[in-house]
Amino acid sequence: MKIFQVINVRWFNATSWYALYLSKLLQDAGHEVLLITVPGTETESKAREMGLNVETIELNSAHPHKLFKACAQVLALVKKHRPQVVNCHRGEAFFWWGILRKLRMGYKLIRTRGDQRLPKSDFFNRYLHSKVADAVVVTNKKMADHFLKKMELAENSLWLIHGGVDKKKFTFTPQGRDEVRKKYGFTEDDIVIGMLGRFDRVKGQKELIEAVAKTRNNVHGRSIKLFLIGFPTATSQHEIETWLTNSGLSDITTISGKCEDVTACISAMDIGVIASLWSETIARAALEIMACGIPLISSSVGVMPDLLPAEALFPPENVDLLALKLTEAINKPEFRQKLLEEHKRTMSQLSGEDFLKRTMTLYQSVLN
Repeated sequence: MKIFQVINVRWFNATSWYALYLSKLLQDAGHEVLLITVPGTETESKAREMGLNVETIELNSAHPHKLFKACAQVLALVKKHRPQVVNCHRGEAFFWWGILRKLRMGYKLIRTRGDQRLPKSDFFNRYLHSKVADAVVVTNKKMADHFLKKMELAENSLWLIHGGVDKKKFTFTPQGRDEVRKKYGFTEDDIVIGMLGRFDRVKGQKELIEAVAKTRNNVHGRSIKLFLIGFPTATSQHEIETWLTNSGLSDITTISGKCEDVTACISAMDIGVIASLWSETIARAALEIMACGIPLISSSVGVMPDLLPAEALFPPENVDLLALKLTEAINKPEFRQKLLEEHKRTMSQLSGEDFLKRTMTLYQSVLN
């Protein structure tokens, strides 16, 4: 099958990862995949690193000259490659691909929405998604409900595809756990609470730090360590360190920086936390943590209620409830074991192979 994946995202975020991982899966399965992105971006760099076939176009520009050039490039690529399916992972270019679709350029058009923003339910947007796109993919039930109830999209045009994770790469490694815990001075008696994610206000590092401070005071006779696996982006390391100092956690916290072996760092955790304030519509970190067999608790944002049982969730920004969940996870091994059993059931359907199979079922259905 000939497939275009259009991912005009500058940063290598969850939306970009979803598109690139899917492209890699499709390519490895023998399909002819062309990934189209914006030049000079992290997405382009990561795509080339993954060995994907890449074309770059200034799809996000509003400058008339650049816009005209971009449209000409798009038309040339369609004529050259004759794709059967075009999958747009962002909205900026969706309109232009939709015009070519209506001009009978011979491909089926998929719109994948992996971002947190709910689309406006005006007439034009409803027409674009229901009459121009051949199908819409969403990555969480909240977005699916919006499309069905507000956008009035037909059920047979809507596909919920959560994504997946490479289970061969992300699996618990005892050796990696031992090496990381030795490197950072974690003992076998330490309960290591870990968070995997870039330093950004949305990720909730501040709330986790405050919750661990409360938990530390409520858990007696247990040694707690906080492991922040990440690096500065929108939030500086100085700001993180200030929060740690103010909460009295500097002595028990380790910041990894960019981690060479993410699987080993995850394996070093005893409890994983997603404390995001919003977003998490794809939740790559959550999938990787669960795939590695680490009990996970999370805020109830985005896709997280689709992935975790209710007892593992807390409202975003609610430090007190997060602290209670941490306390329960530390004090009750049976609670951690129950979470692991739930994670195993969830992850049994979220491998890379499952991701590929569901996507191919969609593509074949629109072509037929």
